[in-house]
Amino acid sequence: MRRAFPPVARVDWAFFLDVDGTLIDIADQPDAIRVDTSLLDLITQLHRASGGAVALVTGRSLSDLEHHLGPLRMPLAGQQGLERRDAAGRLWIHAAPPAAKVSIKEALASVLARHPGLLLEDKGLTLALHYRQAPQLAAYVHRLMGRLAPQAGPDLELQRGKRVVEIKPAGFDKGTAVAEYLSEPPFKGRRPVFIGDDLNDEHGFTEVNRLDGISIKVGKGPSCARFYLPDVAAVHHWLGEAVKGIP
Repeated sequence: MRRAFPPVARVDWAFFLDVDGTLIDIADQPDAIRVDTSLLDLITQLHRASGGAVALVTGRSLSDLEHHLGPLRMPLAGQQGLERRDAAGRLWIHAAPPAAKVSIKEALASVLARHPGLLLEDKGLTLALHYRQAPQLAAYVHRLMGRLAPQAGPDLELQRGKRVVEIKPAGFDKGTAVAEYLSEPPFKGRRPVFIGDDLNDEHGFTEVNRLDGISIKVGKGPSCARFYLPDVAAVHHWLGEAVKGIP
């Protein structure tokens, strides 16, 4: 299905924004991203103009995201919705059983030793195995993580992304994070917007579509999103138009 460009953004909407591949370009390693001041200024201006109805919804942990964002303070949902800071500053956490995470890490130790191109990222509540630097191992990584998840516990599931497979507690995702925000001020009652680029963003698109919101896929590839923007620069421009002329 060919998707159209989204309508002009309005500051009375509720904005839910993925980070990697949406607001910033994807780096070879998660720690190698660059967040420039112009992006921080844009998000700050949108947050202020919308009355605080902007949340970043990401696969990163909140501590990692805060490290890269610096002094920016706003609603954040991390680890695919497993941890969430609301507009009032309250923190909500859906934790995985610690023993399950330990068993997965132990099972992956020898794999990481044999394949130095693989990177295991422990986000606190989830484990993500990246193969960005070893794309030839894609099928192997998917099979391996697909076997480890059910072995570690019945309440775990896989989340696939761009050259990464993540094991996380079942039942929580970016869509559930969006739904939780929309039940609270200042998001409640507004038309929701979700912008993302990856497979893990499809949950957010689905929830927003259900509410007749604005779902925007960044880049090429199949998606249930109704609208399209070609790249990170286009996302910045689209959001910038919403606050253009607002002091």
